[in-house]
Amino acid sequence: MLYPIGIQNFEDLRKGGYIYVDKTEQIHRLVSTGKYYFLSRPRRFGKSLLVSSIESYMSGRKDLFGGLALEKLETEWAAYPVLHLDLSGKAYNTEEALPNVLNYHLEQWEKAYSAECIDNNPETRFKRIIDAAYTATGRQVVILIDEYDKPIIDNLDNIELQEYFRSLLQGFYGVMKAKDGSIRLGFLTGVTKIGKLSVFSGLNNLNDISMDPEYSDICGISGSDLHKYFPESVKELAERNSLTEDECYSKLKEMYDGYHFSEDSEGMYNPFSLLNTLQKKRFSEYWFETGTPSFLVMVMQRTSFDITTLSDEEVDSTLLSSINTIFENPIPLLYQSGYLTITGYDREFGLYRLGFPNSEVKTGFLNFIFQYYIPGEPTSGITLISKLARAACTGKPEEMMRLLEGLFARANYQIQGDAERDFQYAMYLIFELLGEYVRTEYQTSNGRIDILLQTESYIYIIEIKTDGSADEALAQIEEKGYAKAFADDSRRIFKIGVNFDKSSRRIEEWKVV
Repeated sequence: MLYPIGIQNFEDLRKGGYIYVDKTEQIHRLVSTGKYYFLSRPRRFGKSLLVSSIESYMSGRKDLFGGLALEKLETEWAAYPVLHLDLSGKAYNTEEALPNVLNYHLEQWEKAYSAECIDNNPETRFKRIIDAAYTATGRQVVILIDEYDKPIIDNLDNIELQEYFRSLLQGFYGVMKAKDGSIRLGFLTGVTKIGKLSVFSGLNNLNDISMDPEYSDICGISGSDLHKYFPESVKELAERNSLTEDECYSKLKEMYDGYHFSEDSEGMYNPFSLLNTLQKKRFSEYWFETGTPSFLVMVMQRTSFDITTLSDEEVDSTLLSSINTIFENPIPLLYQSGYLTITGYDREFGLYRLGFPNSEVKTGFLNFIFQYYIPGEPTSGITLISKLARAACTGKPEEMMRLLEGLFARANYQIQGDAERDFQYAMYLIFELLGEYVRTEYQTSNGRIDILLQTESYIYIIEIKTDGSADEALAQIEEKGYAKAFADDSRRIFKIGVNFDKSSRRIEEWKVV
């Protein structure tokens, strides 16, 4: 089986014999029922292939759709002139970067449709090209824009350049409204909705289908798709990794499934990670390895957002579609970028519950921001977690605490800012990552425990005081009766009191009973 990893051109995919998860029924519905669309999806989620598929369809390429749903749904197969603008694949870090990309595409279209170029104004040229294409073919124009937001995302920390690009794109995209009568379809994709109103302010009839249940599976691979298209691949993967097929499906689901783009949608797998796993027959964090969320960390560091709430956020749909508040609240950016997803919905109050979609994203993201709050070499975080997990699973609380004590005693921890906040964030990251090995909880019927670890044989109740004492922390464990919830549990219970000193920025004292 040929897996279309990195294949973004529909014609290449079909002619090359690669497997294709049929999305053409959704494409036909989209083209048949509307005119202007916007779709937000995380990177590497199949947006470019979707745009290419629409281009082939609207170009009348019936030969490429044999055996697919669209072959029977479409009867006319009219060939429309297609203007496809792809803004991906370039770093927009200079003022000339975006005009150069636009100029390249405009020149190609002018040649294709014999459009006259009177001046270098992108808007004027775009209008003339649409007119020329309509006149030359006698058919309305199809406009496809892939990764519309790339120039803006590249400049989240450069307001001046971001505003310049935003203004340029606003005028360029606004041409679509001015030329509405000459346009058959407008379809735009991107990772985020940042600046959506200001960029698309002139295009007020744009249908945002990003959270539309009808199109929740237009990109990605669902669990149903996995069983329908890849049963032999899963069988081979299971055999290579000494798993049963059921175990293999469960592991694939745990690592790569879980994306929800509406409240009732089926979970979607990240196609890039899933296809790489099936091809290489090895489980790994493929999606996360292709790009780190450094821009997200930059945004989060410039806000007062509490990262310990990441895995259990509740927001309304207005916030998820927020466009100009990323430096006040990074949640919309984290959701749209694929680091958080919808995990539940409270219909009574209209609140979406958000969380990490799967273990690949959770582990990868937490490991990445680990280095911003934990001192040491880049690899020390993984090593530390492994050593802590081993100590916890073998019933060695003193060894576990010595590892943590040594971590915060390092001199380079002094570079951090808010001592108490950074300590809390560091402990959160450590024990969230430990959750891959042991169960991590924080809330009981008797109150909120700072840290509760449960392994197969041991229970660790950890209470932390700042500028207090280990005895005070242990006294709170007793006063709140945190251990009573485990009175009938056969596992051994360790109670650990910890004191963190803000002035020395270290764990000054700890006791185990």
